[in-house]
Amino acid sequence: MSNKTKSAKKGFWGRAKESAGQQQALAKREKAKKQAKVTETSPPVPSVPHLPVEKTQEEKRKLHKEGIIKTVVPALLGTAVGFFCFYSLGDGTDFPWFSIMVFVIIISYYAQRLVYPLIGLDLKEFGKKDWFYVEFMAVIFWLVIWTLLLNPPL
Repeated sequence: MSNKTKSAKKGFWGRAKESAGQQQALAKREKAKKQAKVTETSPPVPSVPHLPVEKTQEEKRKLHKEGIIKTVVPALLGTAVGFFCFYSLGDGTDFPWFSIMVFVIIISYYAQRLVYPLIGLDLKEFGKKDWFYVEFMAVIFWLVIWTLLLNPPL
């Protein structure tokens, strides 16, 4: 029997399994060839453990001071925006909540971009994680202050 008649009798799934098996075998052979080529041409690289870099007392103080500033500035900004929203928007039912939150995020981002250089922090050192942290802090403080102000005292 020829290959054509065998594959015609197998059906779709049988041919698909056979083709997948052939592709996997071919991929394994190619991977083995690449690994053999790499081990033949490159000398072994000694593994060097990565030791943490010790920071001086001055660097530690500077990082601690920057961390405090990165926490206090968004907290004050979020608190100010919370009071602003309470006195200008009241309970905020005139606008969709999402638009108010986007407005707060945009305003706090640009306010912080203006404030940090005045305080002496370098914006070039801010990574994505730092910006996410300060924005999260500002939004959380805004939300908590506005919520507390909207709840009447007992």
